[in-house]
Amino acid sequence: MEIKGELTLRKRQVLIFFVLLGLSQAGPESVQYSVAEETEVGSFVANLARDLGLGVEELSSRETRVVSDDNEKHLHLDLLTGDLLLNKKLDREELCGSTEPCVLHFQMVLENPLQFFRAELYVKDVNDHSPTFLDKQILIKISESTITGTTFLLESAQDLDVGTNSLQNYTISPNSHFYIKIRDSSDGKIYPELVLDRELDHEEEPELTLTLTALDGGSPPRSGTTLVLIKVLDINDNAPEFAQSLYEVHVLEDTPVGSWIITIFANDLDAGNYGKISYTFLYASEDIRKTFEINPISGEVHLRSCLDFEVIQFYTISIQATDGGGLSEECTLLVKVIDINDNPPEVTISSFTKSIPENASETLVALFSVRDQDSGDNGRMVCSIQDELPFFLKPTFKNFFTLVSEKALDRETRSEYNITITVSDLGTPRLQTQHTITVTVSDVNDNAPAFSQTTYTLRVRENNSPALHIGTVSATDRDAGANAQVTYSLLPPRDPQLPLASLVSINADNGQLFALRSLDYEALQAFEVRVGAADRGSPALSSQALVRVLVLDDNDNAPFVLYPLQNGSAPCTELVPRAAEAGYLVTKVVAVDGDSGQNAWLSFQLLKATEPGLFGVWAHNGEVRTARLLSERDAVRHRLLVLVKDNGEPPLSASVTLHVLLVDGFSQPYLPLPDVAAAEARADPLTVYLVIALASVSSLFLCSALAFVAVRLCRRSGAASGGGCAVPEGHFPGHLVDVSGAGTLSQSYQYEVCLTGGSGTSEFKFLKPIIPSLPVPDTGRHTGENENFRNSFGFNIQ
Repeated sequence: MEIKGELTLRKRQVLIFFVLLGLSQAGPESVQYSVAEETEVGSFVANLARDLGLGVEELSSRETRVVSDDNEKHLHLDLLTGDLLLNKKLDREELCGSTEPCVLHFQMVLENPLQFFRAELYVKDVNDHSPTFLDKQILIKISESTITGTTFLLESAQDLDVGTNSLQNYTISPNSHFYIKIRDSSDGKIYPELVLDRELDHEEEPELTLTLTALDGGSPPRSGTTLVLIKVLDINDNAPEFAQSLYEVHVLEDTPVGSWIITIFANDLDAGNYGKISYTFLYASEDIRKTFEINPISGEVHLRSCLDFEVIQFYTISIQATDGGGLSEECTLLVKVIDINDNPPEVTISSFTKSIPENASETLVALFSVRDQDSGDNGRMVCSIQDELPFFLKPTFKNFFTLVSEKALDRETRSEYNITITVSDLGTPRLQTQHTITVTVSDVNDNAPAFSQTTYTLRVRENNSPALHIGTVSATDRDAGANAQVTYSLLPPRDPQLPLASLVSINADNGQLFALRSLDYEALQAFEVRVGAADRGSPALSSQALVRVLVLDDNDNAPFVLYPLQNGSAPCTELVPRAAEAGYLVTKVVAVDGDSGQNAWLSFQLLKATEPGLFGVWAHNGEVRTARLLSERDAVRHRLLVLVKDNGEPPLSASVTLHVLLVDGFSQPYLPLPDVAAAEARADPLTVYLVIALASVSSLFLCSALAFVAVRLCRRSGAASGGGCAVPEGHFPGHLVDVSGAGTLSQSYQYEVCLTGGSGTSEFKFLKPIIPSLPVPDTGRHTGENENFRNSFGFNIQ
């Protein structure tokens, strides 16, 4: 019968569940279940999979959980079967006390998507407690003059059960003087009253002992007994009287133990022992006796233990005042406990995601619930997180919240967030609870490698050894892991004619660049390489940089003499008039150097001369000039050996031989052509003398005419300015001349004809370049001319 009844009960529960489930879809109704207290652990309560209309696999995949309001795990959900089972034995009296019905509220939480079902578990009472009297003996003093029908209040029994299992009746052991009358109170409880059925006689029976039995309504019923000791007293005709029948007092729940609560006072008109009043608690439960105490003489009520508003909100205490004659009166003391904000909010995390990808937006991070055991404003809560975080709280159901990211995150900006959930109540003072969770941001490949420079300039000296390390490029990736591993490569050159594969290579791991072969500055001064850097993400991201390689010149080319020509033909003879003054330009040695920079800076030096001290070489530009006035004793023919040296390290040099012929005068420089040199060498000496004589006469006539004109012009200008004709001043280069591969013919030379002023000799000077200026490309470098032509020549004289 019990099994059949249980099956009927289960079917009824399932029917009720489906009805309420349909209501829950339309409104916030709860599903109700019931179970008897003290039911064994693991007992079946309901099948959620069937009740919710879901498959067992869906319950598991949606991570269905049962969350109780008090955070106690009373129930357990078997995800394999969908059955809702008891997780532990339930004691209705411990859970709810005297409250009826006893209801445990819980929620069924399903994720993906998030869904809630409210449910209630009714715990049914069983008759597992017997009525008990707190006092093993009740003493009643009754005057013998008491008339029949007088009622005496007795201590009531306590029964923790409720409903029909609670206290239902009292009986008294058989006697000839008293019977029991049951009195119902407004709170639904019954109290026994002892009624005098026949007058007492102190002399006949001064004391009576009766047994009071309390019975509950269980099946079978339980009972409890206590002894009632009745002492018959002499006559006392005045009972104590209270000033008021109801005393009410408000006490804060944090009132210290031992504090005074109130003083109860009653008055008795009798004198002597009959007028002495003693105070006691009447019908006091165990909680009242543990919490309060009353002074039997003064009637002062003191606090015996701490109050807790969350457990008991008020106490109703019956106080009896009894005089010395046994007469008594009662009053009621109502103690209301005032709540203070003594419970901080509680946070319970239901689910939590530790890591979220940086490109995901509005991702569920955590699901949690909050509660506060206080009441009123003390129990109202405000939930928040830090303002500067890219997350927000979203209320979902009842006191449940979800923590959600509000936008896509950037791991490179911030890879970890410490989120502090702060729950504050509205009490005074405010109490708060903080719970910190750490969320890491996982990386996605959203950053391409970045070079430290957009353009690199590398320098390598020519004639290098193959496989020489010439430089390193570096790129970094802000991502992490494989997304940050950078691989380097050479990109195809923009100039398809550039043999890049034979010039440089790159280490794919560290970006080191190597020259594959020896470079020649004269063949290739510079070239550009595009380098790519790619990460190992999916898909891979890349960037590129430009590497400009400059080849540095090495001193590997000796100077080359352009003039005089050194081609093995007859040497070129330079003619110098014997009338030439010191500084007369004889010729100019022209040389070039294939190198650049200081490796191409040339200097000239006279190594050997037929007559030392007669000629000098300008060290900067290779001009050969007379160092002094010529005399008749000087030899006619002279041989000069000039050294041309660059400024490299070590320096390289070349030499050239010059032939100089001193003549008595000429009108045009004598420059034998290379193709007729051999014929002139074989000519008759007489022809040579005739040519010389003719040239001398012509020169003398021309010089005389020019001298006459020059003297006339100088006199006119001197008369006007008071000075003579100045020799034109020319500026010569500095220490070295940078020919940059073009030699010393980078400037054209001009000479003027004038007479020296103030010399008294009226000597005629005739200066003219021996060779024409050759067109030489400009190297961009200019030699400094900072010495005076007339005062200093800077000769190298041997």
